Parts: sequence; C-alpha cells; structure tokens
Amino acid sequence: MNRQRSSIELFTGAGGLALGLEQSGWHHSALIERDEHACSTIHLNESLGHPLAKGWRLFPDDVRSIRYSDLSDHVNMVAGGPPCQPFSLGGKHRAYQDKRDMFPEAVRAVRELRPECFVFENVKGLLRQSFASYFHYIILQLTYPIIVRQHDEEWPSHLSRLERHHTGGEEHDLSYRVVYRLLDAADYGVPQHRHRVFIVGFRSDLQKQWSFPDPTHSYDRLLWDQWISGAYWDEHRIARKNRAVIPERYASRIARLKSDFGLFLPPGERCRTVRDALAGLPDPRDKTETMPNHEFRDGARPYPGHTGSSLDAPSKALKAGDHGVPGGENMIALPDGTYRYYTVRESARVQTFPDDYVFSGSWTEAMRQIGNAVPVRLAATVGDSILKQVA
Repeated sequence: MNRQRSSIELFTGAGGLALGLEQSGWHHSALIERDEHACSTIHLNESLGHPLAKGWRLFPDDVRSIRYSDLSDHVNMVAGGPPCQPFSLGGKHRAYQDKRDMFPEAVRAVRELRPECFVFENVKGLLRQSFASYFHYIILQLTYPIIVRQHDEEWPSHLSRLERHHTGGEEHDLSYRVVYRLLDAADYGVPQHRHRVFIVGFRSDLQKQWSFPDPTHSYDRLLWDQWISGAYWDEHRIARKNRAVIPERYASRIARLKSDFGLFLPPGERCRTVRDALAGLPDPRDKTETMPNHEFRDGARPYPGHTGSSLDAPSKALKAGDHGVPGGENMIALPDGTYRYYTVRESARVQTFPDDYVFSGSWTEAMRQIGNAVPVRLAATVGDSILKQVA
C-alpha cells in the first residue's frame, strides 16, 4: 500500500528534517527557507537528482510573506523547526521578546492549512523553567490555532484567553490534540547525543491515539558490547592492546551489568558511536583520497569545556554558533591524545545525512548548516510513526 502523504515544511534549513520525512514516506509539496546558503544546498542536491530531494519545490522566501493558499489546495502535514536562537542555551534567551521567534508563523501555517497533523522541533532550551509560561502559551496556540492574538494584545493576555477557552470546554471547528517530548537522538540510532524537543499534534476530529516511538538503541548495550562481551572491538577489528580503558565514570554501571549477566538489558540495539559513524570513510589527511565535503582542516585544539568527542561513544552535539563554529564542539578526541576537526562529511555522517547529499559553501558555512539540522534518522523515526496514524 502506498502510504505517502503530502506535507509542507517551514524553516527547512539544509534539509535534515525534510530528508528524514521523505525517507519515512512523506512527500513535501513545498519547502520554505530564506537562508541563501541553505537554499544553495537544497538547489544543488535537487539539480544533482538526489532521490530524496528530486522534485522538491523550494520557496526561498521569508515565511512571513508566504500565502499558503498559493502553495497547495490540500496538505496532510505541516512540519518545521522554527528558528531556535530565542531559546538556545547558547543564545541570549529573549524568547518572545526576540523577533526571531517564529512560532507565531508555525501557528499561522496550521491555522490556514488545517492539516491532519503537524510536527515541530526545537532546542531543549525551550523547556527551561524561565520559559515555562511561554512554552505553555505555544502549546495552547497550536491546540487552538483559530483563537488568534488580537492587534496590540500582549501575549499574557492572549494566553489567559486560551486558558479560559481550554477550561471552558467550548468546541471549535479546528483544534488539535498536542503532545511534546524531549528526545535524545542517540536513543534512536543517531551516533550523537542531541536533545531536541518535538511537538506533535493531530486534528481533534480525527480522534487519533498516538505516542512517541520507543527508543531503539541503548547505552547499556553499548557498554556491554565494549567492556563485557568485547563484540564492539571485534566488530571494528581493534586489537586488545589498542582498546580504550574503561571510563571511570561508567565503572559501577558496567559492574552492575556484569553482575546481572545482561538479563536486564533493554530491548533493541546498542548506541552508535563516532567510530561507527566514520566507518569506511578515508582519513581526510590522506591527500590521495577525494570525497565530497571531506577536506581536512588543521588547527583543532581543546580548551576548558570543549574537549572534543570520544571516538568510542556517541558524539557530543554538533554546534553552530552565531559567529562561526566553536571548534571544541566539532572535533574528535583521538585515542592517541591528539585532536582534529570533523570534516563536513564526517559531521554529516554524525547527523545521519546520506553520503550522496552534498553541502554548499565553505567549511564554516557547511558546518553551520549541519549543526542547525535535525538528524535525518531521528526525523525518519518520528515521521514514520506519525504516518502510520494518518495513512
């Protein structure tokens, strides 16, 4: 059975969420992104005939100027990642005072398109206690998108109206049942600890029952395969003398697993590591090898708080700073005590982009695009779970 359904994506960026949703069976009838570098990446892959990007209709425009009636007569889902800088732990945390807060535009898209469902993602800083009231406001706006904020109405006043409506039980012809959860991409087979808030809603009249997919990968299974069975090292053909030592912080956890004989290991597979992600890639320092986006960049140095990612653990979250890439976040700590930057291709592997998906721009610009992206595999897992409810 063909379960493909149409979707429109806002704030597409370099295409991580879009690629994952396409993998899971959704088809984007329109992508909206105004950043010229991200648009160049999407155009490049569409022109190269990438199987997932083929036929994408990109609208390189500010989402605030989009008329949705001009894009599609019918759409099953609205997706996107509203710009996260207002809520980022690395930003100034201005939230609703920040003009980059695009959640009102996400709500407008839902109101005008009336999709069967939506999925929006954002940084975990959205759940900070200092933003609790505003996050509650976002959820209620998505629950009742037709209760529009009036001209010159302050958001706390609008929040009060939404709360009164929510408790009053009055029915409207458009409302959504909304849930949210903080997910760690490493729990779903992404070789990176990356925490993102996903907000999912189904139109109330559909009466769908849905929950977030269960984790498929376990860190305890990784520890078992590394330090008890040794299967991890055997898989990578690492001789015993070259294996890392047991991390002190995991010693008691490993001892417990060993004493339990693995009887209480969670179902699924082990978490994937940086070594897993980079398997098969040539060393970028080997000048005889050529591969798109895989150029070596010298100068990596650790500094306090930025010590790189271990080769034999999930990567630290890749970052994209306001003034370029903070190198300590985007480098590998090699077993011999040296450090080097991830190449663009290695970063794409960590974010589970396909190897044939090419990034446009300089190293810094490409790393910014990747650092802002949703891991493709995580997007595909969530997208597949949603699709099963509406197919």
